[in-house]
Amino acid sequence: MALRTQSHEMGMHTEKLSGRTQQRFFSPSEEENFTYPGAYDVDFNKRAEFDAEKLSTSEINLKLRDLMKQGYGTIVMRNPGAKHAIAVGILNKLNLQIEGSLGYFGCGLIDGPNIHIKGRVGWSCAENMLAGTVVIEKNAGSTFGAAIRGGDLVCKGDVGARMGIDQKGGTIIVGGRCGAFCGFMMQRGRMVILGDAGKNLGDSMYDGTIYVGGKIEGLGVDAVPGEMNELDCQWMERKLKLYGLKAPNGVKNMTKIVAGKQLWNYDNLEPSEKKLIL
Repeated sequence: MALRTQSHEMGMHTEKLSGRTQQRFFSPSEEENFTYPGAYDVDFNKRAEFDAEKLSTSEINLKLRDLMKQGYGTIVMRNPGAKHAIAVGILNKLNLQIEGSLGYFGCGLIDGPNIHIKGRVGWSCAENMLAGTVVIEKNAGSTFGAAIRGGDLVCKGDVGARMGIDQKGGTIIVGGRCGAFCGFMMQRGRMVILGDAGKNLGDSMYDGTIYVGGKIEGLGVDAVPGEMNELDCQWMERKLKLYGLKAPNGVKNMTKIVAGKQLWNYDNLEPSEKKLIL
């Protein structure tokens, strides 16, 4: 009841956008509101395999869609050849195994699939991911998980710069090191780095939490140390166990980074106060 009262006081039930009220209540019977128009009923026990070596990017993505349309819930893709924009826009439950490496923008704009990549990935893997899991066995390029909103994005190797830029939710886990400016403008969600972190970690982060198992080369603007608690440790142990990973010195010895929240009221600060923050 307290939450209901608070939401009314905040104006959430009267706010309007483009002439439409935001006060919309769904019924569980309205199935069309919980699935995408292009989603297919698939059977995870129904398995298909194909070789992508001689296929173009468009042909590969169309092949995936056609197999899902036929009800295949488990698909193995071989020899992707590090092509760009592979397995993007999958708005379906699916077990997808990719035996090879991807180029730029792989697995972007997905909502629901579980993807396992045995090789490496280029820039901006899983950008704008909404739900599901993406697990990479080797290394990843820069802007890994850009603007991710949900799900688990895991790289068991090293990751480049600006990982999780503008992260809005979900969890990003790195088994190795990461480059500079990771967590830049982070808004929500969690980031776990088991190795070392580069310069300007968490720069201009608005909210969210970053955990680091190794050394931090430097914190960015408004990123400050937090205090690890038992809930942090329990959550991290459960999450790392799912992907066969371990903190190098134990989860209790991880460094926790949070937003200092000085930038929340930046416009109201005096010039001298702004200089202190920046």
